[in-house]
Amino acid sequence: MEYISVVEFANKYGISERTARNYCAVGKIEGAVLIGKTWSVPKYALLPQRSSRKRKQSPLLVALREQKEARLSGGIYHRTQIDLTYNSNHIEGSRLTHDQTRYIFETNTIGIASESLRVDDIIETSNHFRCIDIIIERAEQKLSEALIKELHAVLKSGTSDSRKEWFAVGEYKRLPNEVGGNETTPPEQVKNEMRTLIREYNALKTKCLDDIIGLHQRFEAIHPFQDGNGRVGRLIMFKECLANGIVPFIITDQLKLYYYRGLQQWPQVKEYLRDTCLTAQDNYKALLDYFRIEYR
Repeated sequence: MEYISVVEFANKYGISERTARNYCAVGKIEGAVLIGKTWSVPKYALLPQRSSRKRKQSPLLVALREQKEARLSGGIYHRTQIDLTYNSNHIEGSRLTHDQTRYIFETNTIGIASESLRVDDIIETSNHFRCIDIIIERAEQKLSEALIKELHAVLKSGTSDSRKEWFAVGEYKRLPNEVGGNETTPPEQVKNEMRTLIREYNALKTKCLDDIIGLHQRFEAIHPFQDGNGRVGRLIMFKECLANGIVPFIITDQLKLYYYRGLQQWPQVKEYLRDTCLTAQDNYKALLDYFRIEYR
């Protein structure tokens, strides 16, 4: 079994080192072992739930987890994987069709003849499926820098970007970048701005849809990674909806222009992005109705 240190475990889940050690000492982390005076934690150990704060899971989250575990075909998990991956990648320029995305998910093969495809599109599609599994598994865990960086590392793993010395996979950008012709946060300021954003967001006792959309807009304005910001940002948004009992949504390629306008105008006019997200949410609610999954 592969192990990590208590410090690495604490950073991964956004908790203090002292809390992590206490979890080990009282046996709340399965498989943790004490070697001398130092605890070692299984690499894939999950964060214990505090019973006093444990909330009833939403029927959607229960269904996603059960169907993921069973690898059930044709349910809400299956549909979410394909639709979220296809649309999020397509917004960023992927040439794979919805059917090609579905084929890769269902068969774990390419099977596409007489057509030139970008290898990165295929790799990032497969990687995005893994990212969705991560946000389903850790939906209720507090948002942290470690989780955000892990999503980026998984998404870009094995791509041509990962072989570029200047491209920091799983780490914040090293070179200035822009989005839609607009300047973003300089690399040397990203760490502080991301920590401020996450701290302020996690300090909210209850989180509504506007809070999650606002988190997303600020994340995209910072643009912390060299590339992959849009996809990581939309994964975070989906996760936080699941965490807070809010029906999640998928920004489709058809909503792309409204979505971009909404991101730019959010500080002045919140209605643009909010209405776009509500439209996407209505589309996902229709899926939940079809699969007979309850929601508020």
